[in-house]
Amino acid sequence: MTPIRPDLDTLPAYVPGRTVPGAIKLASNEVSDPPAPPVLEAIARAAAGANRYPDLGVVELTARLAAVHDLEPERIAVGCGSVTICQQLVQATCVGPGDEVLFAWRSFEAYPIVTQIGAAAVRTVPLTADFRHDLDAMAAAVTERTRLVFVCSPNNPTGPAVHRAEFERFLAAVGPDVLVVLDEAYAEYVTDPDAVSGRPLLDGHPNLVVLRTFSKAYRMAGLRVGYALASAEVATALRKVCPPFSISAVAQAGAIAALEHSAEILAGCADVVSERDRVANALRGSGFTVPDSQANFVWLPLGERAAEFAAHCAERKVIVRPFPSDGVRVTVSTPQENDTLLDVAGAFAL
Repeated sequence: MTPIRPDLDTLPAYVPGRTVPGAIKLASNEVSDPPAPPVLEAIARAAAGANRYPDLGVVELTARLAAVHDLEPERIAVGCGSVTICQQLVQATCVGPGDEVLFAWRSFEAYPIVTQIGAAAVRTVPLTADFRHDLDAMAAAVTERTRLVFVCSPNNPTGPAVHRAEFERFLAAVGPDVLVVLDEAYAEYVTDPDAVSGRPLLDGHPNLVVLRTFSKAYRMAGLRVGYALASAEVATALRKVCPPFSISAVAQAGAIAALEHSAEILAGCADVVSERDRVANALRGSGFTVPDSQANFVWLPLGERAAEFAAHCAERKVIVRPFPSDGVRVTVSTPQENDTLLDVAGAFAL
C-alpha cells in the first residue's frame, strides 16, 4: 500500500477566484493594473538568465528590505509568497499531532490548510458580530499546546483591521512562549489611524512575526514574493525550512525594482482606497451590510445567500468570491468595473 498520509483526504482545498473569459474578475484581490514599467523591465532582464539558479540566500532583496524596515538582514526571511511562509511557520513551531495553531474564523482560508499540512491541530475562535477579531476570546483560547497564532489585519475576507491597543493587550495576555503572527498582506491600504502596525512592536516582542507581501499593493501577485520580519532566531528557522531556490530570480529582480520605485507604485493605493469607500457606501445605499474594510476588497455577509448572489453576478459576467454560508468578498477594481458591479448588485433582490 502506498504510504500516503490518510489525513490528506480531509485536507480542505484552497479555492482560487474563478477566471471566466470576457467577465470582470473581482474574486482574487488582485490589482487591476499590471506591474510598474521598471518592474517589468527588471523581470525581462532577469528572465534572460533563467538558465541559472536564483540566489539561494536572496541576499540583495533581503538587504533592501532590511533598509526599508530598519532591521538587521538576519531578522528578515523571504518566501515564495506569504502563504508559503505561513506553512514554514507551522513547520518550524509544531512538532506533531496535538500541537495547536490558533486563528480567527472566518479568516484567510490558507491557515487551516497549512496547519493540517504541518500535522498540527486547528483551533479557531469566531469573529465578533461586526466581523472583527475577538482578541480577548482568542487569548482565552490559548492552551499549553498552542504553538502559533495567526492574526490577519486587515482580515481577509471580512476587511476590518485590528487596533494597536487591543493587539498589545493580546500580546501581553498570550505571553512570550507562543509565536504570534501578524499577517499584514493588505497593510498599504489601511487608513484607520488606530490600526496596528507590526514593525514598531517587533523589538519589544521577540515572539512577534510580521508578514508582508508584494502580491497586492505592489501588483506582483503572479511572481510570488512575501517576507517575514521577526527575531533573528525565528527568521533563521524560517530559512531552514524554506525550499531551496523557491524565490525565482525573476521574482527577486521584480521585488527589488518595486522597492526602488515604491513611492510611485504605492501612490496608486490612494485610488483603491477612494474606490473602496465609494463602493462600500454605494452597496450600503442598496441595502447591503458592508463592514468597515481597510483592504482592497469589501465583504457582504450574505450568509446562506452567498452562493445565490455569486451566481447572480456570474450570470451578468461579474465574478465575485463566495464563501458558502458566510458571505461574499468583492475585490475593488477600476471605477468602470466597480460601476458594473454596483449595477449588478443593485439588481439583486435582498
